[in-house]
Amino acid sequence: MVTIQEVAKEAGVSVATVSRVLNHHTSVSAKTRAKVEDVIERLQYNPNMLGRNLRCAESRMLLVLVPSISNPFYSKIVQGIEDIARRNHYNTLLCTTDSDPDRENVYLDLLRNRMADGVISMDPAVDLASIRQLGDEYPVIQCCEYSETDQTPYVSIDNQTAAYKAVKHLLMMGHKRVSIINSDERFLYARLRQEGYLRALREFDIPVESRYIVHTDLHFESGHRAMKSLLALEERPTAVFAVSDTLAIGALRSIKEAELKVPHDIAVVGFDNIPFASMMNPSLTTVSQPMYEMGCEAARMLIKRIASPQERVDSIVMDYELIIRESTMG
Repeated sequence: MVTIQEVAKEAGVSVATVSRVLNHHTSVSAKTRAKVEDVIERLQYNPNMLGRNLRCAESRMLLVLVPSISNPFYSKIVQGIEDIARRNHYNTLLCTTDSDPDRENVYLDLLRNRMADGVISMDPAVDLASIRQLGDEYPVIQCCEYSETDQTPYVSIDNQTAAYKAVKHLLMMGHKRVSIINSDERFLYARLRQEGYLRALREFDIPVESRYIVHTDLHFESGHRAMKSLLALEERPTAVFAVSDTLAIGALRSIKEAELKVPHDIAVVGFDNIPFASMMNPSLTTVSQPMYEMGCEAARMLIKRIASPQERVDSIVMDYELIIRESTMG
């Protein structure tokens, strides 16, 4: 195997210079860097990354916690995280928690044992107290879901206002019986989106009816079941706001099975703008979150925190867009 000493000798530089090139130090001139990189490629030198990381007390590994890989919402965010991580010479480890605290702790132990340099959490069921405590000692960023009461930096959107605008769109079209298919109210995003729904109803002087508020999980099949229960009501809703596209797509299936027409019989609005939303028949009106950009920002924030632990990292609230498609266009 080629050694770093052989690379240094062939390039006519010191071992320290080769090391600086490998660690992407800015103190090396462009000419010297190019010469060393040429020798590394020509000799096919593979540095001992484990040894380098141990010496530097870093792993170059970022943990990304997601509750499930079955929800397409997370894939674009993860892509953004990975792109920024690679550009900054980090690897990512995707950790599926299934919202299980024990499983979550197994992954977080990698951070505590210095086998990872930081973590991005996207799990709404994560133990926020544990994350807050972890963030006091290690680099932690929350993405999408976050705590309103602690200082852990996060990247998200204004969920309440986004939901309010989505429901207001339905009300302005003349709908008065508008249902919400929501997730678990333990999660902040679910509470905020329901607050947006209620805010829109109040603005239009429409009474809140508990029969039109359904709570479930985020699977397609759960949206299907929730919509079936709404269709079984004696006075069914004329419009439905689902707090995720997965729920909205499940609802569309139930409406179709009942031989009803969207949006003529029931209008549907989703949330997230996952790729399937535009491919549905009818295509789905939805709140578009900048998923890829959220992942990029979360990764930048985490890398900044790793590089400068004492420097303040501000939370970011990103823009969103209500995209009007066929499911509400009567």
